[in-house]
Amino acid sequence: MSVLAELVASSREGVAGRRAAVPLESLQRQCAERREPPRGFRAALARPGLSVIAEHKRRSPSAGPIREDLPLEAVVGAYERGGAAALSVLTEETRFGGSVADLRAARVASSLPILRKDFVVDPYQLYEAAAAGADAVLLIVAALGDAELARLRGLALELRLDALVEVHDGAELERAAALGADLVGINNRDLATLEVDRRLTFALLAGVPDGAVVVAESGFSTRDELDQLAGAGVDAVLIGEALMRAAEIESACRALTTMSA
Repeated sequence: MSVLAELVASSREGVAGRRAAVPLESLQRQCAERREPPRGFRAALARPGLSVIAEHKRRSPSAGPIREDLPLEAVVGAYERGGAAALSVLTEETRFGGSVADLRAARVASSLPILRKDFVVDPYQLYEAAAAGADAVLLIVAALGDAELARLRGLALELRLDALVEVHDGAELERAAALGADLVGINNRDLATLEVDRRLTFALLAGVPDGAVVVAESGFSTRDELDQLAGAGVDAVLIGEALMRAAEIESACRALTTMSA
């Protein structure tokens, strides 16, 4: 079984457990009562220049433990002061050590728009995200059939959540384009082998639908690399591990968000 298949199976199990504790109807009521408007995740990335999405990630299947000692509030505060345009919060529990509670905490601690980063396979997770204060959710094309993908993206939009549709190859990008995705993530990490090839972002750019906001994911960590992305027309880059490992997170974030002359 591939890493992705394991994560998807674990995600389904996690949803079943949380649904037993908090019924869907309860989340739907919370969503209906949500008064604060979305902060506009896609809009924040569509602004001129390359935007940085700074990610809170305690550990991962590829890297193992990263930083489990730092309070989430301190991390997201440093990201905001360091110039990040948006946040990504890992909420997957088994392999990444996250939770929906992290999403709620980030919403209180920061004014930036927030992406719920998880392996979304069930509408329940979208209601969770909206109720907890997310502004966007991740939909991984490789994890979903076309009907599932369309249904989840449609529900996300109904809940006023932007949907970052993630692809890993040309065939998946074609599926995202057919869906009408206006926010496309190109993940350079092979979810079967966990290997990273940064060239993938540049190879797939030509196939991105006109008008879509493009997010480069995985493997980027230096100012020179970000300058190359900006020069190629990429709108945003998602960075997690490199920032989480930094001795001074705010300074490390600022070094990436300050464009070269």
